[in-house]
Amino acid sequence: MLITFSCTATSDVTMFGDVAINILKIMGYDEKLPNAMSAKDVPQALAKLKAAIEIEKAQQSDEVEPDKDIDQEQDENEETDDVEPAISLKHRSFPLIKLLNAAIRDECPVMWDVG
Repeated sequence: MLITFSCTATSDVTMFGDVAINILKIMGYDEKLPNAMSAKDVPQALAKLKAAIEIEKAQQSDEVEPDKDIDQEQDENEETDDVEPAISLKHRSFPLIKLLNAAIRDECPVMWDVG
């Protein structure tokens, strides 16, 4: 399933359903489709999303082990070559953040639906 976000200020943003629903929940919305947020609610939703990105960023920096030596790191990298790296919330939500910023700028509502 794909979910498309739209507003009159910019082009649409389409995301995989599971990713979009996760981001909607972060912003304080449920998975009801179709749905929308009013122009006055967009800044708060964007602030919640940015806060979640900062939390994820802090958690990832806490996971870095500074005492590892290079040989140990190379051994671990060789073992995990088949594992795809996780895509951060920041990267997944980047197009939507641009849409939300445009919606704030032009004071327009944001809508989303299956598409």
